[in-house]
Amino acid sequence: MTKTQTTQTAVAEYVTAVIGGQLFGLPISRVQDVFMPERLTRVPLSPNEIAGVLNLRGRIVTVIDMRARLGLPKNDDGKPPMAVGVDLRGESYGLLIDQIGEVLTLPDDGREENPVNLDPRMAKLAGGVHRLDGQLMVVLDVDRVLEIAPAQLAA
Repeated sequence: MTKTQTTQTAVAEYVTAVIGGQLFGLPISRVQDVFMPERLTRVPLSPNEIAGVLNLRGRIVTVIDMRARLGLPKNDDGKPPMAVGVDLRGESYGLLIDQIGEVLTLPDDGREENPVNLDPRMAKLAGGVHRLDGQLMVVLDVDRVLEIAPAQLAA
């Protein structure tokens, strides 16, 4: 690839995660860290999408169960879940996922609108898709994923 081609092709980096067998991509600019959630404390009367809170290096992190958020059944494969740390307006959140993947660098022009046949629960949290080799990567819109939390936690 020549230098001129490289500068013209805008790319985005995604941290990939698997939730319920579906590949998702989170914009790397939004990801703070990846961790194993330990000592999760349930929050009384919180929606089932809120898995609980935990202390991560001195910060209180609200953990969101992405399976519940997407309307998927609980994971029963016995493997411990992973969490992707994200921030929104100074608050820390952990998105509970089944498995963390690799970082992918994909061209912006390869990103497509949500397909009409995309599961509506995924579509409302998705900011587009990338078609990879035989697999669809749904780009998670972190702001939309976290929309439930502030309004419902404040109630």
